[in-house]
Parts: sequence; C-alpha cells; structure tokens
Amino acid sequence: MNAEHFCHAPQGIPSALNGHSNACKALSQLNPLGSFWAMAFIALMTLTSAQAQTQASNYPNKPLKIIVPYSPGGFADSGARAISEALGTRLGQSIVIDNRPGASGVIGTMAVSTAAPDGYTLLLGFDGTLITYPMMVSKPPFHVLKDLAPVTKIGDSAMVLAAHPSFEAKTIAQLIELSKQKDAHFPFGSSGLGSTPHLAGELFKARTTVNMEHIAYKGGGQATIDTLGGQIPMVFTTLATVQQYIKSGKLNAIGVTSAKRLATLPDTPTFVESGVAGFVLSTWIGIFAPPATPKAIVDKLQTEMLTVLQNPSVRERLGVLGIEVSGNTPEQFKEQIASDIAIWGPIVKKANINLD
Repeated sequence: MNAEHFCHAPQGIPSALNGHSNACKALSQLNPLGSFWAMAFIALMTLTSAQAQTQASNYPNKPLKIIVPYSPGGFADSGARAISEALGTRLGQSIVIDNRPGASGVIGTMAVSTAAPDGYTLLLGFDGTLITYPMMVSKPPFHVLKDLAPVTKIGDSAMVLAAHPSFEAKTIAQLIELSKQKDAHFPFGSSGLGSTPHLAGELFKARTTVNMEHIAYKGGGQATIDTLGGQIPMVFTTLATVQQYIKSGKLNAIGVTSAKRLATLPDTPTFVESGVAGFVLSTWIGIFAPPATPKAIVDKLQTEMLTVLQNPSVRERLGVLGIEVSGNTPEQFKEQIASDIAIWGPIVKKANINLD
C-alpha cells in the first residue's frame, strides 16, 4: 500500500487518515521506507485515539477508588467522604476511600501519579502536599502539573490554631505575650512536613518571634488526637479537622487565618485582629487523576463533580466542615495551581524552610 492509497481510506476510517490531512500530504513526499514508518505511526496514533474514545464512552464500568494521602479524620479525608457517595451515585458505581498516609502525603500522591490512566484511581489532593512541599526539598518527588491531571477544585478552608484547654494562652495576643517569658517554648502539630498548616505555623513564628517547634504527623487527624490527649499543646490545622472539638469544649480556638471571623466560630478572632498584620491564609482540596488520563474521562469526572458540588446536602456537609465550595474546570484549576506556585514560591523562600 502506498501513501496515496493509505491516506484515501474507505468511508468510516478516522479523519486522521483522510486525504486532506497535512500529515498525509507530507507522506506522499517521503521515500518508500520513510512513508511506511510514517503511515505506521499515524495508524498507531489513530488506533490509540479510538481506544481512548471507546474507553471513555464505557466509563465507568467498575468501582472507583479515591486515594487520600493522609490518615482518617483530617481535612482531606473529611472532604473526600463528603463527596464520595454523591459522586458514586452520579457515576453509577461505588467509590472506595483509600487512606495512604506517609511522607507528608507523597506516598499516596505517587500512588495516583503512577496508576493506570483509566479514571478508576483518583487523588484527593491537598495544596500543602502538591504546591508547597515540593518547594521545600532539593529533589521534588513530583510536579503537580506534569505528574497529575487536575479535574476540579472542591473548595477552600481557613486554618485554625487550636490548643488543649489546659494551655495557658487562650488568644493569639496572650500567646505572643507568653512567648516573651524566658525559655518559652511551644510545640505545635500539623498534618505533615511542608503542609500548608506547617507553613502557616512557620510564618507565624517568623512574623512574631514566638518560639514554636513543629511536630509533623501523618495527617491533621493524628495531630489533633495528640492535642486532645495533651501530648502536644497546640495544632495548626483546618477548621474541618477540629471544629467538632472546639464546639464541645475539648479544644480552644486561639485564632483563625481568614480575613474576617468565621460564621461557625464567631467568637474567635482572626490573626490580623490579634496584631499579626497581613496573616491571611487558606488551603484547598481538589480531585486529580493520573497523567495521560483521556480528556473525555477527565471532562466527565469534572461535569459530574460540578453537579455533586451543587447538591444542597453535599454543600451543607462541606460547609459544616468549614469548606467553601468552589468547583472549576480542569483548565481553570491548572491556572490556579500555576498561580499558587508563583505566590507561595517567594513566601517559602523568605521563610527559609528546607526539609532536606
């Protein structure tokens, strides 16, 4: 078969082989051997594209798995469980939450990055792991925009500095004053090295000279448990992780990182109110697929996720967790991630945080 016959394929063959294709015009100018390999390449690409389209049209036909790279009970885990049932209903398949904590979220993240790109293994991504952690190590284990496929952002949450009731300081102002005492030293827990709560603690320490020692955990849930038990005096985490314990009086909310007081914690002052100028931070969670996942599958997941995020019961459940619902397109999510990298880079550099 020569290039001319190959390009003028019978009716029904994908358009990549159509005689009007620029590739096919180029084929006719190649020598026979070059033409053969070029035709083979186009055939392979066409077959691959057709297989991807077939795969997407049948998706999903088996249960899905959302990997949460942190222990149960934290911000990411709670967010995943809030959307999983409704998303499963929309897709017509059950969804399993698979907690894989460790290495500041890297273990679970890499499990998705290297998974089959078929849409059945997803990641509940957290900006602390995906954005700031890679900035703090000399050899980043992944790049979020190269090694994952963003689907949609679920939402944002303010962070809270919460303390055991026995801790002397009840407000940010009292903590700053207490730190002036000789040999004052205050451990605080977070969801892991390089996480957004960890960075928030380091920035607070740098802004106020409060002597705080970071204790890294495999998730905000574990850090909160140790704070509840009095093993550490404070935890920097998301509202979703500690809200129930604050309401029950088992923890005290010392301050929130939002620009204004939270409706769910109206009596807790912001850091800015407490004298820490410009200290406004939030953190987000979102859904990611493995790289090279067919666009049709990513788009279907995003479409169904947007419907789920408009569900009143889901919005209410996320709202109780302190998560302000977002929802965006994969392209918009990529743009935000790129923007976040540009914003956090100088902050991390200025804070001089190195995790090597």
